[in-house]
Amino acid sequence: MKKKKFSFRGLPFLAFVVVLYIVLYFFYPEKITLSFGKSLHLFVKVLPIFGIVILATTLINLLVEPKKFSKHLGEEAGFKGWLIALIAGVISHGPMYAWYPMFSELKKHGLKNGLIATFFYARAVKLPLLPLMADYFGIAFTAILTLYILIASLLQGFIIDKICPANSK
Repeated sequence: MKKKKFSFRGLPFLAFVVVLYIVLYFFYPEKITLSFGKSLHLFVKVLPIFGIVILATTLINLLVEPKKFSKHLGEEAGFKGWLIALIAGVISHGPMYAWYPMFSELKKHGLKNGLIATFFYARAVKLPLLPLMADYFGIAFTAILTLYILIASLLQGFIIDKICPANSK
Protein backbone atom coordinates (compact mmCIF):
# COMPACT_ATOMS: atom_id res chain seq x y z
CA MET A 1 0.00 0.00 0.00
CA LYS A 2 1.32 3.39 -1.02
CA LYS A 3 1.75 5.82 1.87
CA LYS A 4 0.04 9.15 1.26
CA LYS A 5 2.01 12.33 1.81
CA PHE A 6 0.16 14.92 3.88
CA SER A 7 -0.05 18.35 2.30
CA PHE A 8 -1.67 21.41 3.75
CA ARG A 9 -3.11 23.08 0.66
CA GLY A 10 -4.26 26.16 2.57
CA LEU A 11 -0.76 27.17 3.67
CA PRO A 12 -0.30 29.99 1.11
CA PHE A 13 -3.64 31.51 2.10
CA LEU A 14 -2.81 31.20 5.80
CA ALA A 15 0.55 32.89 5.20
CA PHE A 16 -1.19 35.68 3.28
CA VAL A 17 -3.66 36.30 6.12
CA VAL A 18 -0.90 36.34 8.76
CA VAL A 19 1.17 38.83 6.73
CA LEU A 20 -1.95 40.95 6.14
CA TYR A 21 -2.70 41.02 9.87
CA ILE A 22 0.88 42.07 10.65
CA VAL A 23 0.91 44.84 8.02
CA LEU A 24 -2.50 46.20 8.98
CA TYR A 25 -1.58 46.13 12.68
CA PHE A 26 0.81 49.04 12.06
CA PHE A 27 -2.03 51.16 10.63
CA TYR A 28 -5.01 50.04 12.74
CA PRO A 29 -3.79 48.34 15.94
CA GLU A 30 -7.13 48.61 17.79
CA LYS A 31 -9.18 47.19 14.92
CA ILE A 32 -6.71 44.38 14.26
CA THR A 33 -6.62 43.43 17.94
CA LEU A 34 -10.44 43.36 18.01
CA SER A 35 -10.54 41.36 14.76
CA PHE A 36 -7.98 38.88 16.03
CA GLY A 37 -9.95 38.46 19.26
CA LYS A 38 -13.16 37.76 17.34
CA SER A 39 -11.35 35.32 15.05
CA LEU A 40 -9.92 33.51 18.05
CA HIS A 41 -13.37 33.36 19.66
CA LEU A 42 -14.85 31.90 16.46
CA PHE A 43 -12.02 29.37 16.23
CA VAL A 44 -12.66 28.20 19.81
CA LYS A 45 -16.39 27.90 19.02
CA VAL A 46 -15.79 25.82 15.88
CA LEU A 47 -13.05 23.63 17.36
CA PRO A 48 -15.44 21.02 18.87
CA ILE A 49 -17.20 20.64 15.52
CA PHE A 50 -13.86 20.12 13.78
CA GLY A 51 -13.01 17.53 16.42
CA ILE A 52 -16.23 15.63 15.73
CA VAL A 53 -15.66 15.76 11.97
CA ILE A 54 -12.05 14.58 12.35
CA LEU A 55 -13.19 11.76 14.63
CA ALA A 56 -15.93 10.75 12.17
CA THR A 57 -13.47 10.85 9.27
CA THR A 58 -10.99 8.73 11.21
CA LEU A 59 -13.65 6.17 12.07
CA ILE A 60 -14.79 6.05 8.46
CA ASN A 61 -11.22 5.43 7.30
CA LEU A 62 -10.64 2.73 9.91
CA LEU A 63 -13.98 0.94 9.98
CA VAL A 64 -15.65 1.37 6.62
CA GLU A 65 -14.65 -0.81 3.73
CA PRO A 66 -14.88 1.13 0.47
CA LYS A 67 -17.06 -1.59 -1.11
CA LYS A 68 -19.62 -1.44 1.71
CA PHE A 69 -19.53 2.34 1.74
CA SER A 70 -20.02 2.49 -2.01
CA LYS A 71 -23.07 0.24 -1.67
CA HIS A 72 -24.80 2.82 0.56
CA LEU A 73 -23.52 6.15 -0.78
CA GLY A 74 -21.67 5.41 -4.01
CA GLU A 75 -22.76 4.91 -7.59
CA GLU A 76 -24.97 1.95 -6.70
CA ALA A 77 -26.63 3.67 -3.72
CA GLY A 78 -30.02 4.21 -5.31
CA PHE A 79 -32.93 5.72 -3.38
CA LYS A 80 -31.40 4.78 -0.02
CA GLY A 81 -28.35 6.99 -0.64
CA TRP A 82 -30.49 9.99 -1.54
CA LEU A 83 -32.63 9.48 1.55
CA ILE A 84 -29.55 9.22 3.81
CA ALA A 85 -28.10 12.44 2.32
CA LEU A 86 -31.41 14.25 2.76
CA ILE A 87 -31.93 13.20 6.38
CA ALA A 88 -28.29 13.75 7.33
CA GLY A 89 -28.43 17.25 5.85
CA VAL A 90 -31.53 18.15 7.83
CA ILE A 91 -30.19 16.89 11.17
CA SER A 92 -26.62 18.19 10.77
CA HIS A 93 -25.47 21.26 12.69
CA GLY A 94 -22.50 23.56 12.76
CA PRO A 95 -20.87 25.58 10.03
CA MET A 96 -20.94 24.12 6.56
CA TYR A 97 -17.17 24.33 6.04
CA ALA A 98 -16.57 22.07 9.01
CA TRP A 99 -18.01 19.21 6.93
CA TYR A 100 -15.68 19.74 3.95
CA PRO A 101 -12.78 17.54 5.18
CA MET A 102 -15.10 14.62 5.97
CA PHE A 103 -16.83 14.83 2.59
CA SER A 104 -13.46 15.02 0.87
CA GLU A 105 -12.50 11.72 2.51
CA LEU A 106 -15.89 10.16 1.78
CA LYS A 107 -15.58 11.22 -1.84
CA LYS A 108 -12.32 9.26 -2.06
CA HIS A 109 -14.35 6.20 -1.03
CA GLY A 110 -16.91 6.76 -3.77
CA LEU A 111 -19.41 9.29 -2.40
CA LYS A 112 -21.41 10.78 -5.27
CA ASN A 113 -21.23 14.54 -5.89
CA GLY A 114 -25.01 14.70 -6.05
CA LEU A 115 -25.33 13.31 -2.55
CA ILE A 116 -22.92 15.95 -1.25
CA ALA A 117 -24.99 18.68 -2.92
CA THR A 118 -28.21 17.20 -1.52
CA PHE A 119 -26.72 17.12 1.98
CA PHE A 120 -25.61 20.76 1.85
CA TYR A 121 -28.86 22.00 0.32
CA ALA A 122 -30.99 20.10 2.85
CA ARG A 123 -29.14 21.91 5.65
CA ALA A 124 -31.45 24.87 4.92
CA VAL A 125 -34.09 23.03 6.95
CA LYS A 126 -33.35 23.62 10.63
CA LEU A 127 -35.38 21.28 12.84
CA PRO A 128 -35.01 23.34 16.03
CA LEU A 129 -36.30 26.44 14.21
CA LEU A 130 -39.35 24.85 12.56
CA PRO A 131 -41.67 25.53 15.54
CA LEU A 132 -40.59 29.17 15.60
CA MET A 133 -41.13 29.44 11.84
CA ALA A 134 -44.57 27.87 12.20
CA ASP A 135 -45.40 30.37 14.93
CA TYR A 136 -44.44 33.34 12.74
CA PHE A 137 -45.69 32.14 9.35
CA GLY A 138 -48.18 29.35 10.07
CA ILE A 139 -48.00 25.58 9.85
CA ALA A 140 -49.11 25.37 6.21
CA PHE A 141 -46.42 27.80 5.02
CA THR A 142 -43.74 26.06 7.08
CA ALA A 143 -44.72 22.61 5.82
CA ILE A 144 -44.89 23.68 2.17
CA LEU A 145 -41.61 25.60 2.31
CA THR A 146 -39.86 22.70 4.02
CA LEU A 147 -41.20 20.28 1.43
CA TYR A 148 -40.03 22.58 -1.40
CA ILE A 149 -36.56 22.86 0.14
CA LEU A 150 -36.27 19.07 0.42
CA ILE A 151 -37.49 18.55 -3.15
CA ALA A 152 -35.11 21.26 -4.39
CA SER A 153 -32.21 19.65 -2.53
CA LEU A 154 -32.87 16.37 -4.34
CA LEU A 155 -33.17 18.18 -7.68
CA GLN A 156 -29.90 20.00 -7.02
CA GLY A 157 -28.25 16.68 -6.25
CA PHE A 158 -29.55 15.10 -9.47
CA ILE A 159 -28.38 18.10 -11.50
CA ILE A 160 -24.93 18.06 -9.88
CA ASP A 161 -24.67 14.33 -10.62
CA LYS A 162 -25.35 15.00 -14.31
CA ILE A 163 -23.00 18.00 -14.56
CA CYS A 164 -20.19 16.71 -12.32
CA PRO A 165 -19.84 12.91 -12.39
CA ALA A 166 -18.41 11.22 -9.26
CA ASN A 167 -14.96 10.69 -10.76
CA SER A 168 -14.44 14.43 -11.48
CA LYS A 169 -12.79 16.79 -8.98
